[in-house]
Amino acid sequence: MKDTCDYLIIGGGMVAATTVKAIRERDTHGSIVMLTEEPQGPIARPALSKKLWTDPDFTQEDIWLLSDDDNVALHTRTVATALDRQSRTVTTQEGETFAYRTLLLATGGMPNTLPGLSASPEVLYFRSLNDYQTLREHAAAKKSMVVVGGGYIGFELAAALVQQECKVTLITPDDTLGAALFPSEFASHFEGTFTRHGVTVMTGCEVTEGTQDDGGVTVTLDNGETVHAEVLAAGLGISPNTQLAEQAGLEVEDGIVVDEHLTTSDPHILAAGDVASYPDKRMGRQRVEHVDNANMMGPVAGHNMTGSTERYTHTPYFYSNVFDIKFQAVGLADSRLDVIEDWKTPMQEGALYYLEGDQLKGVMLINLEDRLDQARALLESPTITDSKTLSGALH
Repeated sequence: MKDTCDYLIIGGGMVAATTVKAIRERDTHGSIVMLTEEPQGPIARPALSKKLWTDPDFTQEDIWLLSDDDNVALHTRTVATALDRQSRTVTTQEGETFAYRTLLLATGGMPNTLPGLSASPEVLYFRSLNDYQTLREHAAAKKSMVVVGGGYIGFELAAALVQQECKVTLITPDDTLGAALFPSEFASHFEGTFTRHGVTVMTGCEVTEGTQDDGGVTVTLDNGETVHAEVLAAGLGISPNTQLAEQAGLEVEDGIVVDEHLTTSDPHILAAGDVASYPDKRMGRQRVEHVDNANMMGPVAGHNMTGSTERYTHTPYFYSNVFDIKFQAVGLADSRLDVIEDWKTPMQEGALYYLEGDQLKGVMLINLEDRLDQARALLESPTITDSKTLSGALH
């Protein structure tokens, strides 16, 4: 068995990196061990579908989140298979045992998959650096692409690939691309932006079966149509990796359940990032798969691992840039809520307000990048709840 480490982190994503930085703010000498299934240390994962495609000055050298100065014992390609809470030890698939004083579970999740299609160089359930590198090679060869999924990853990849002069088909279950986020008129504008740039958008359908051979990938849709391409990339969300927590008897419900301090049902174990189900004062219990959540949870987790009792009170924001549309959302952006549209320039620049009854639940900014702080302040205000008071508030 290894010597007992002060801080053991299982997972190598962005929240693991921000946790390390926070630990080092409070404890410069304590031993930190990180176990990750990835072949490398933490990277800026959002860049894989964003800046690495759109910013020529941003390269793979810019995605690394840790350095030697952080003094972390990093174990890559390492799978944790058992957690013994009584002895405070974690055992890996290779039979190594790590003892800890405080443990962080930052195990993230596994990409959801399509029936009949296992991951391969031509079938990418897009999440890893290797997925990006493989897709970039396909794009350089101008291969035809089918992208499955109408969420952030799906539409970002479709936009990136068509701008690499690939033939792209995007499949989404929504009746209009972006309909889960946007009110109907702007969703139509959003979808139209993709079609004008050459993306074939297939809406209101899902993949029921897929096959792969030397000629590429063919998917069958629930409307009976088939789509063929040389390469398939899918962004279908993740299923949280809770197996280790469940085996150890920690409370699990759509993720590892934590309190406002990010502590699990074991006081010596914290959880953070995509896998953590945490209480949000505005939206109730949440599990958020987005970079802002990782960036803000990590400092709280890291400080609390060193003995602090900070509360996680941040309401995450989401963002995306596709073609000429840049949007940011703070709080709950769900088109099933009542949505008030406040346009400075119709369909080009403005704010969307999401209300449930008389409560403001979320704000989305369309091409108003410098208004995020004001949007967050607006969300915190208990008095702004109708179209008259919201009109012009952010532009």
